[in-house]
Amino acid sequence: MKSIPTLATTMTPFPYSIDINAPLNDAIHMMEKQGFHHLPVTEAGELVGVITDRDIKFVESPFSSASLEDELYVKDVYTTRTYVVDIHTALESVLRRMADQHLGSALVLKHGKLAGILTHNDAFRKFAELLEKLTSKPDGNDAA
Repeated sequence: MKSIPTLATTMTPFPYSIDINAPLNDAIHMMEKQGFHHLPVTEAGELVGVITDRDIKFVESPFSSASLEDELYVKDVYTTRTYVVDIHTALESVLRRMADQHLGSALVLKHGKLAGILTHNDAFRKFAELLEKLTSKPDGNDAA
């Protein structure tokens, strides 16, 4: 019997995070180095929000009064409007809400502490793995 993916098996566990008072450039460099689009934001070790590549691009846009040349901090750019779920939440309900509300990520808590992050890329990757399992031949011969 094939195993059904869960939130815990689909999310990125133990994600990096950044303190709210860190310079914005630190967040930018961390996200670029690690290839992230979403970075959880903490204050005194507690989750307070997320900063995304979109948040940073907005600062760079002509519509923003700020500039990356300014001395900006994570607290100047991050958002507190984040989707936060418990690790035991059903994966299908998390994915449905992310799709319905056009959310790029869900921050996953275990006992009130950050345990992981589920991004649309995590969901795509797990879905691709599931499709591969469902369409592969039992004898391992996938040739037509």
